[in-house]
Amino acid sequence: MKIEEVIRSEKFTDAKHKAVINLMYTSYWFKTHASAALKENDLTIEQFNVLRILKGKHPEPLCIKDICSRMIEKNSNVPRIVDRLLLKQFVKRTTSQEDKRETLISLSEQGAQQVDDASKVMDTVQHRIFGLDEAEAVMLNTLMEKMRGVD
Repeated sequence: MKIEEVIRSEKFTDAKHKAVINLMYTSYWFKTHASAALKENDLTIEQFNVLRILKGKHPEPLCIKDICSRMIEKNSNVPRIVDRLLLKQFVKRTTSQEDKRETLISLSEQGAQQVDDASKVMDTVQHRIFGLDEAEAVMLNTLMEKMRGVD
């Protein structure tokens, strides 16, 4: 469906303005689908992101600051997300031996299983709704990276 139909407007300043609106809408659209799918695994997108970050370093723990720096959503309240994952027993919290002020977070066995299960769900969602072939996806990645390169 064209963005004009979705937002019921054809008034754009130029093609770049239309692209920004289209990108923001598409991002929210994908997040809505992903959130619904992850709900089955009792996870939010942000919780899933933290679990994936921890899985990438597993079995090494990470400090909160390192998790924050790797988050997709930079405004996420990582300490609060970790607290919720602790309640679900998906992560473990320890104190650093080198710096007692630093808290380290690691993936629990249950958390590792949860992120594996949720990753399968996300793969299914991605393949079901992502309407681009491999070459188009490469092109889209290149264009988005080019766009972000202009600061």
